[in-house]
Amino acid sequence: MSCNRNQNLLRAGLLACVALSSIGVQAQYRQEPGHSIGTVTTQGNLIVLTLDEDVLGKANLFDLAHHTLRFTPEGSRYRVEAVPVKWDSEFGTEMSGAEENLKGFAFPFSGKAWNTFSVGVTGSIAFGEAPTAGRQSIAEPNRSGGLMIDRFAELKQAGSSIINTVPAISVFFKPRLSGKRYLKETADRAVITWSLTEPIGGVQDMYWTPTVNRFQAVLYKDGTIELNYDDVHAEDAIVGVYPVVTTGKETAIATVPATENAAIAANLNIKSLKVSAVDGLFLKLDIETRGPILPETDPTAMGIAYRVCIDRNKPTADCTPNSDTSWTIQAGGGRRNRGGAPHYIAFGPGVLPAVKVSGDTISMQGTLPAGYKPGDQIFLSAAVQSPGMPPVIADRVSPHPIKLAGIASPEVDLSTLEKKDGPFAVAFESFHYMKPPRAVDLTCSIIKALGDNFDMLAYYSDFRIDNPEAGTSSNGPLGGGPNGGAVTGIGAEQRNLAAYCTQGRFQWQFIQPVYVGANQMQEYPPDGLNETSIHNVAAYTHQLAERTANGKIPPYDYAMSQIGHEMGHRWAAFVSAKVGSETIDLGPTHWARGLQAPVAFPYQRPTEASAMGGGVWQDNFDGTFTQLDDDYYVPATGWSYLDLYLMGMISPAEVPDFFILRNMVPTGHDANGHAIFKADRTKVTIQDVIAAEGPRLPAVDQAQKKFNTGMVMVVEHGKQPSPKLIESVTGIRERWMDYWTTTTGHRSTMTADPK
Repeated sequence: MSCNRNQNLLRAGLLACVALSSIGVQAQYRQEPGHSIGTVTTQGNLIVLTLDEDVLGKANLFDLAHHTLRFTPEGSRYRVEAVPVKWDSEFGTEMSGAEENLKGFAFPFSGKAWNTFSVGVTGSIAFGEAPTAGRQSIAEPNRSGGLMIDRFAELKQAGSSIINTVPAISVFFKPRLSGKRYLKETADRAVITWSLTEPIGGVQDMYWTPTVNRFQAVLYKDGTIELNYDDVHAEDAIVGVYPVVTTGKETAIATVPATENAAIAANLNIKSLKVSAVDGLFLKLDIETRGPILPETDPTAMGIAYRVCIDRNKPTADCTPNSDTSWTIQAGGGRRNRGGAPHYIAFGPGVLPAVKVSGDTISMQGTLPAGYKPGDQIFLSAAVQSPGMPPVIADRVSPHPIKLAGIASPEVDLSTLEKKDGPFAVAFESFHYMKPPRAVDLTCSIIKALGDNFDMLAYYSDFRIDNPEAGTSSNGPLGGGPNGGAVTGIGAEQRNLAAYCTQGRFQWQFIQPVYVGANQMQEYPPDGLNETSIHNVAAYTHQLAERTANGKIPPYDYAMSQIGHEMGHRWAAFVSAKVGSETIDLGPTHWARGLQAPVAFPYQRPTEASAMGGGVWQDNFDGTFTQLDDDYYVPATGWSYLDLYLMGMISPAEVPDFFILRNMVPTGHDANGHAIFKADRTKVTIQDVIAAEGPRLPAVDQAQKKFNTGMVMVVEHGKQPSPKLIESVTGIRERWMDYWTTTTGHRSTMTADPK
């Protein structure tokens, strides 16, 4: 999968980019100026950010272990109740794939009778194909079975995104689970059992050894569904039933009037907000303006945003992204240099991405947050943003009270439901950790308190956030260091300095804090691991331990993998090369697997591929190539010659010619287990890169060589950093400075000073 550069820069991450344009647009819109969200102090060489109350929201952790959820059909809806566990200890036959066929009966669900369904190893069951072609969502059917969500999706929001994507049962849907599935069929039921572990051993994992997660779905011939939970170690997942609801019955709720103002462009001046309920499930919002909405293909529509805010209590301010719930329509989505027409798209918790435009009205709809029901009063407000950086609010509608009618939230507390509740068209609960703070708010908290003294910021915490992975992706405004200015010729442009509260120095950062319990926060892996995956650092114990006095791998190796890779995104990997008349993309985001990218100054092994991707390739001179080191950044590696040129560490003359392999076809492995590919080789020179991107400026003699990273411990309101967090961040800080000096060939220095 490839993503455009702007999207990549917003959320660059490990060997993948954000999958769907809805996430990219959301990230773009959210680059409103950051603000301080806590109190900043220093503790020795470390920074402590104590968050304000409610910044993280509240976690909602799984509470159904040793219980059964029963969904009893009532027409097209369900009554739901939690009862004592009805665990079936006879699992039946282990499944060899995702697709299963019932032999004795058809299971009635979502208006059809199903003989075939798809069982995902990550804890869900999907029936048939997605009902709406091209529907954009962070959830979709998974080719390997069941449901799939975007890699960076927060489970709190992902639960509602599954609605109307595909008929599905989310038994205990959690990305990256793995293990065994079983099926047993009797005359009146089918029992599907999962015995799974959370991901283990890797840089993006929380655990070194397997965890126990056992649960079942029982599908009865009469349509009743029972979800049984035995021992469940994981605390975050999505649980619920998701029949497709497409009747389209619309019931008006209220109209909120607004003020016409001839001084505002007609397409930006809100005339009214019309509120209605659709199928008792969706809240529909029609934003009527004084004049026609611009066509989404109109270039002047780019950057326009229509936002509606929903608050349970009357807010003290007008509509902002900090309201209880904020839904936004934004024009955008076209992919620069990659085709794809621009379009309007909606984003926010519970809102469907599809947008409808009709004359002077633009519409969106979505589900309400947990707890809302008929008769509740809510306050609606709205704002229209005109294009520009920073964004400018062109029009506002002040908070207006309305009473909900004919609609309830499908997000419920499953453990408290009784059969008298409902019935529900869709019913689910998202179990999740704390809400991630906005990246720009983290930055502004530090810079406003300690000054614009940092090139980079890395965040670590004692609490877990709502993220399927243990690590973090990265972003930043690409500031120019202590002297300001911009770095050009690297395929990425400086942008939106004000959003990060910098005058021009600050460059790049983690977007989320890394949890102290994650694998990458540990100094060493546990002793005695029998690891065989070459993407897990414990597999290199013997090789790496040979260079240390204590017989262990270098300390905090995973932490160096993470910080080296993410901070490397400040410069890489976004360039192309113009070879003859052809422009070849060498990435994007991470160097293509076939790019020859040996490390110039290795961190710990004689042969290393760049931390930013690519590989070390041996030309066998028979049309095949052997990959001596792959494009994964474990164990920690340094930077290639191309990386160092883009970083301003070496001159163009110091970058040897390299090549890129295309049309790669695997043909096997050599005696040492290295992969061999048949491929077409294309020679690339640094002058080819300069021809495509222009020269790197400032050039090597004027480029920044002294950098400073702020090492930040983020703590909850009213708490202090734990001794373990202090110990880990102190160790990572020391290794980071050594890593930087080593991998830049001692041509640059890194400090990690808080002031």
